[in-house]
Amino acid sequence: MKKGSVIIISAPSGCGKSTIISALMKRGDLDLHFSVSATNRRPREGEVHGVNYFFLETDHFKQLIDDDRFVEWEEVYPGRYYGTLKSEIERIVGEGHNVILDIDVKGGVNVKKLMADRAISIFIMPPSVDTLRCRLQGRATDSSEEIDRRVAKAETEIGFAPQFDHTVVNDRLDEAVDRVHSLISDFVK
Repeated sequence: MKKGSVIIISAPSGCGKSTIISALMKRGDLDLHFSVSATNRRPREGEVHGVNYFFLETDHFKQLIDDDRFVEWEEVYPGRYYGTLKSEIERIVGEGHNVILDIDVKGGVNVKKLMADRAISIFIMPPSVDTLRCRLQGRATDSSEEIDRRVAKAETEIGFAPQFDHTVVNDRLDEAVDRVHSLISDFVK
């Protein structure tokens, strides 16, 4: 059985990576299976353990780090951890499916280095920092202080874009989805 490929999608918060991934999954023609990330944050309303994230207690998350059970992990904000379990990638790729990773920018760079030519990395870029701020405000899920923190972090993360195989500006969602689809399609063939 042919092993699947690893598709890395990274972006600053609010750039639409989850929306793009959802649209790709709905198309259904790339045999994409979503890798569920782990986090120690509390679930937001409507989020389900094992579907949106593996919601872990901080001590458990740190133990998994110590046991080298993550392909990548990051303390994204002080005390807030996110990571991709090796077992998730191995399970999906081992079944012959393509695994799509929705991970933070530093994690995307690290996984690409680890997976090399088995992976394609795509950076989703906002049209501008001002547009990103408006999108985050439109979510109405974060305080103005949290939005300021996310925008400041995004400005730093944008500097990582050249380390990705491809950069796609998400100015018009349908065009961004088509471009990402084309990149993945060419890679998995």
